[in-house]
Amino acid sequence: MTLADELITVRDLLRYATSRFGSAGLVFGHGTAGPIDEAAFLILEGLHLPVDDINPWLDARLTSSERQHLLALFEARIVTRKPAPYLVGKAYIQGIPFRVDERVIVPRSFIAELLLSGTLGPEGLGLIPDAGGVGSVLDLCTGSGCLAIIAAMYFGQADVDAVDLSPQALKVARLNVDDHGLADRIRLKRGDLFKPVGSARYDLILTNPPYVAAAEVAAFPPEYAGEPQMAHLGGADGLDLVRTILAQAARHLTPTGGLICEVGTGRALLEAEFPHLPFTWLDTEASEGEVFWLERRDLM
Repeated sequence: MTLADELITVRDLLRYATSRFGSAGLVFGHGTAGPIDEAAFLILEGLHLPVDDINPWLDARLTSSERQHLLALFEARIVTRKPAPYLVGKAYIQGIPFRVDERVIVPRSFIAELLLSGTLGPEGLGLIPDAGGVGSVLDLCTGSGCLAIIAAMYFGQADVDAVDLSPQALKVARLNVDDHGLADRIRLKRGDLFKPVGSARYDLILTNPPYVAAAEVAAFPPEYAGEPQMAHLGGADGLDLVRTILAQAARHLTPTGGLICEVGTGRALLEAEFPHLPFTWLDTEASEGEVFWLERRDLM
């Protein structure tokens, strides 16, 4: 009798994978918080089931081929240490699916939650009183294109420019833009930060730039080291690109425009270096003080 013959139900596979992942010392954080979540994600995605809840399927009996397929996914996760989304070619933000592979960082920006939860709108902080009044958005360091796509969904009247330095990342972004039917509203541009957009101005600039310090990147576990390094590395203290964005954003914002930027753990450094900037820090369910808002008038 093989292992696949012994593990009959989804519950069996979930227990087995959770134990294996825990004993293997895997590192999580690419859409899941621990071994149980990771096992559930791989099972549901591997079986082409909705990924929001595994409970309805726990007692479902699996075919031999299904069990063998899932066992192969579990083994690949342990042996290769690749993030689970790379193994299945898909990641989710707030339930929205995006294609991913090793050409892009696995999307997990807190900015997506801020947009989709309405935190920025009139019923939240009121920083963007009217979503319909946002006619233009720039997404810097777009990677897989996830934030550009979510912005286009949330700001239904807006045209979106999405910029990235990596031509390989933009190929993945193109697939995602096409998958979501937004090719007529999202323009993908290759280049370094603001250079590809010339003198264009936007009602909103979104950016989740590389913001990890060099020493931290050098110490990455395999799960994070397997992502494109340029998507993480932000210089010696992690804030090189953030400084450039702060210096240049005002000239690319409309008079009432604003900037939303994710900076990880850089809050204290930024506040010490730029005491004159009135940062508004935007918290989410999973983060505190990792995303800031500034208006154009603050940046002038």
